[in-house]
Amino acid sequence: MSNRSWATINLESLRHNLAVAQQSCPSSELLPVVKANGYGHGLERVARAIWDSNIRVRGLAVASIEEATCLRNLNSDQPIVLLPGFINQEELEECSRLKIEPVVHSLFQIALLEAREQPCQFHFLWLKISTGMNRLGFHEEYSERAFRVLSKLRSLENSELILMSHLAWGDMAGDDARNFTSNQQQRFAAVIDMLGHKGKCSLAASTGILEHPDTHFNIVRPGVMLYGSSPFDYISSEELGLRPVMTLRSRLIAINDLKVGDAVGYGATYTCEKDMRVGVVSIGYGDGYPRSASTGTPVILEGRNQLYRTALIGRVSMDMITIDLTEIESAAVEDSVILWGDSLPAEEVAAHAGTIAYELFCQVTKRVNFVVLE
Repeated sequence: MSNRSWATINLESLRHNLAVAQQSCPSSELLPVVKANGYGHGLERVARAIWDSNIRVRGLAVASIEEATCLRNLNSDQPIVLLPGFINQEELEECSRLKIEPVVHSLFQIALLEAREQPCQFHFLWLKISTGMNRLGFHEEYSERAFRVLSKLRSLENSELILMSHLAWGDMAGDDARNFTSNQQQRFAAVIDMLGHKGKCSLAASTGILEHPDTHFNIVRPGVMLYGSSPFDYISSEELGLRPVMTLRSRLIAINDLKVGDAVGYGATYTCEKDMRVGVVSIGYGDGYPRSASTGTPVILEGRNQLYRTALIGRVSMDMITIDLTEIESAAVEDSVILWGDSLPAEEVAAHAGTIAYELFCQVTKRVNFVVLE
């Protein structure tokens, strides 16, 4: 094991969180999202854990042709959805060859489909409707044309067209956010009715699954909740019954006794207001710990017989952080320190760093050793 820092990946927790998604919307199929290297947890290990679970999933969703190809090489049969779809003829051919289900969201994609001499042999095509996110998807006035063209392009007798959209403001509390989400759901339902679509539909990701049951429809797309983090700023992962999958740890490599008035770290951004005991932890932004984490960001020292909650002081360096050990007399070099995960939700750390748990997970670097618990 690395003496610097390591991330423990608990696949049983992943399967538990998948079960939470299933229990939250028992009438919907699950399409777990494993993009961005399984949200930084490892694409292959996450995919295998989901496939090997006793929970039936409709497939897996990714955001790049490279990740889709990796999954297809792992499993020749499981459905794979490419969320951004294809952007050129080469990617279209790869989707067709590898039996990857593309999302169609723009007219240029329809033109690429129409330009093929032979129709693509897709069993499933996804048509994305923009209902308020205004990122990818056809606006309502163009959706009828797209729906009509894609319906004609389906060459296989049993092929299916699935409608989808994405919530933009489902993670926030307050009337404005809830009204916006309700409006998106209503706009999506109106498009379904206008098109006379009788097939499957998908709107909810983690926020919709956990808080907005009207958005569930036929297929839901659990993302960050799979990895044990709350997508909300007003409900904790513990309250949602989620378990952390990644626990990031490091070690104490030095302990310094400082005097009142001593400064700590680059830029002397922290000055001791009293005599202090300061620990140096072997992790920094070179490992993916956020440089934006401010004084007061919580950490957990794993003592010999108990856990001690303390905090970061001073600026995050490339290889090290400093923490307050003044009240922890038993702290010793080589003690492990939890940066997020067990006993310390990633979203809490993220809030102190001015970011979100998604980013924390995704920016853990190769310098960190990964340890997998089945």
